Amino acid sequence: MNYIDPSVSLDSSVKVGYFSVIEKDVQIGTNVIIGNRVTIHEGTIIGANTTIADGAVLGRSPKPAKTSTVKLADSIPALEMGEEVTIGANCVVYRGAKIGSSTLIADLASVRENVEIGDFVIVGRGVTVENHVKIGNRTKIQSNSYITAYTTLEDQVFIAPCVTTTNDNFMGRTEERFDKIKGATIKKGARVGGASIILPGIVIEEETFVAAGALVTKNTEPKTLIKGVPAKFVRMVDERELL
Repeated sequence: MNYIDPSVSLDSSVKVGYFSVIEKDVQIGTNVIIGNRVTIHEGTIIGANTTIADGAVLGRSPKPAKTSTVKLADSIPALEMGEEVTIGANCVVYRGAKIGSSTLIADLASVRENVEIGDFVIVGRGVTVENHVKIGNRTKIQSNSYITAYTTLEDQVFIAPCVTTTNDNFMGRTEERFDKIKGATIKKGARVGGASIILPGIVIEEETFVAAGALVTKNTEPKTLIKGVPAKFVRMVDERELL
């Protein structure tokens, strides 16, 4: 048995599985498939031809812990999703996010509030995208990567599995840190290898190639290959590999 609020109008082409909840004023396009045990919170907008797998939670309102430094606006807009989006099993996508068309958010991923994700993006299995993040078109983030708050990934960025971004050099021990919290800026076409760590505020320039396992402590130059702990220049990226 499902609960669908009377304010929700479902086209005959929409399919809803068992034990799902659709709250007040949700807007759902045509040819949407909603799995079992899905919860869609108030006001969420879902584009046509979207697929939502079992156990997903969409449009959840954030509720920080009492000790959290996250400050929420008085009003957070509803979650908006474009057309042909795919939401994996047991994903959680918060209120205040905007998801572009033809984007995949894979199983067990989490996308926080105040996040903008472009078109044709892949957010892999188990990826965490924290608040105040921007992700450009055709960017790929592979499984189990961590995208910290206040990070920008431009168009066609590639993030390999288990990459970690950071935003706080003080790790919560000083008041000074509040003015300096900043994630990485990873520019168009850059590639970051598996298990790399990027320190707060780092700029990875266009077409940079970061080798697997690197610790990025300094801004890069465009079209360079860097590797090591700490990461250092190795050579220029082969012209054949550039966008």
